[in-house]
Amino acid sequence: MRYLIALFLPWLAFFTLGMPISGVICLILQLTVIGWAPAAIWAFFAINNYYAERREIDFRRQFGRG
Repeated sequence: MRYLIALFLPWLAFFTLGMPISGVICLILQLTVIGWAPAAIWAFFAINNYYAERREIDFRRQFGRG
């Protein structure tokens, strides 16, 4: 669901990840038509990093290293 939000409203994806400052910067970037594609790509990378960090935390908890 977050990836779909990132495609249509990249700035909102940052707010769902708890990154409001990045969300505001992304909104400013998205206000231009040319900036929409970089904003969407940035949101996809941010979501991917968020899930990678969560996987790492879960892995460390599962194996007692965190």
